[in-house]
Amino acid sequence: MKNKPFIPQSSEFLYHLLKGNRKMCSTIAKNYLAKNPSIKDLYEVVFKEALYEVGRLWEANKITVATEHLATAITEGILNELYGELDIPEKSTHKVVLACVDGESHQVGVKMVADVFEMNGWESYFLGTGIPITELIKFIHQKEPTVVAISLSIFFNYKNLVKMIAVLKSEFPNLTIIVGGQGFLHRKEGSFEKVDDIKYISGLYELETYLKLW
Repeated sequence: MKNKPFIPQSSEFLYHLLKGNRKMCSTIAKNYLAKNPSIKDLYEVVFKEALYEVGRLWEANKITVATEHLATAITEGILNELYGELDIPEKSTHKVVLACVDGESHQVGVKMVADVFEMNGWESYFLGTGIPITELIKFIHQKEPTVVAISLSIFFNYKNLVKMIAVLKSEFPNLTIIVGGQGFLHRKEGSFEKVDDIKYISGLYELETYLKLW
């Protein structure tokens, strides 16, 4: 696996996230890309590292939920700014549907995952948070994706993830499902190691390696 480059901007980005300074965070991201034109590195080393630390601070009651939501919203806004900079090749026949576990309120992590799929030529359908399982099933029937990717940000929602996967596997026995997110820092693959076609992906570098297998 590729080693993470040392990026001093990650701590600076975190500092300004916690201050709620969107303009400065956007500037840091753009300055980073001017030196290292890899959006994947920016996502993994700067955005992900900063947001994981924000999550840890919130879990430790060192920041308010408002600050945590603001940091996530700022990062998601920057993702939207940068979308036009993605190097997206001609689409292949592979399709992915991406959604969050029931009860999640943040979608920025799986949004970065959607971008990496697109940068690897996949047709990406990003549904984000709040999609009822019944509607997700209808959408999967409609789009017939190669893979469904599910994000778990908070470990508290782990049981919801297990239920969600059970429903999906019952409806689509041969569907390949990948899971990931900060919630797995507490429980890695867990019981999914024993379930066919359930793959835990720890980060964007591992995801890109996984996509090369298709």
